[in-house]
Amino acid sequence: MAGMTAAAPGPLLGSGRNADVYDIGAGRVLRRYRDGRAADRVTAEAQVMAHARAAGVPVPRVFDVSGADIVMARATGPTMLDVLGRRPWTAGSHARLLARLHELVHQVPAAGLTGLGLRASRASGEVSESDVLVHNDLHPQNVILTAGGPVIIDWEGARLGPAASDIAMTWVIIGFSEVPGARLRRAAVRGVQAAFTRSFLRAAGPLDEATRLAVIRQRLADRNLLPAETARLRKLLPSDPAG
Repeated sequence: MAGMTAAAPGPLLGSGRNADVYDIGAGRVLRRYRDGRAADRVTAEAQVMAHARAAGVPVPRVFDVSGADIVMARATGPTMLDVLGRRPWTAGSHARLLARLHELVHQVPAAGLTGLGLRASRASGEVSESDVLVHNDLHPQNVILTAGGPVIIDWEGARLGPAASDIAMTWVIIGFSEVPGARLRRAAVRGVQAAFTRSFLRAAGPLDEATRLAVIRQRLADRNLLPAETARLRKLLPSDPAG
């Protein structure tokens, strides 16, 4: 993964919170961070992807990394979220698929990741011998349903931690995220969200209260949350007896 060999970025495919993705041809895309992050963080992300792919996780193949850029194989297809929007009656089967993808991620050996400087998902910042690779943002918008099967994208938040913390973060995102659109449409989508969340937790396993609360607090620390999501999550926290 030494020097960048890709040509200049081509058509813009999409933009996320911190990065843009360009089609550079030949079945490849260039993911370029625009937030000024250190090059070693980008390299670590690419190495995590390669390690996970080698362990059997459906991850785009990484071809090159340099500075703020990662060149990888293009995953072509709709996101799981797109499919749920068009076919809401498939919520149960897709929730079970998402749970299986979590299992694949969590079985990745952590031994090959310890030198990459990954953050711990625990509030203490400590890494335990029992910790595994966690994606930390594994929700339907980060799963592309290609003709060859599902592919997990957006690995910038990968960490080391207990599998339950990864499941809990997905629960928080899919269960309480803001739904755009008109009021009537929002009500219908909220129903699908609730059904999807219930199916996901049944398939992925129960979460204890301590894990739920820890991840809710972690999510609330995200400055990009919309006010409605923040309000919903705050209602899940125990009331402050001193308040």
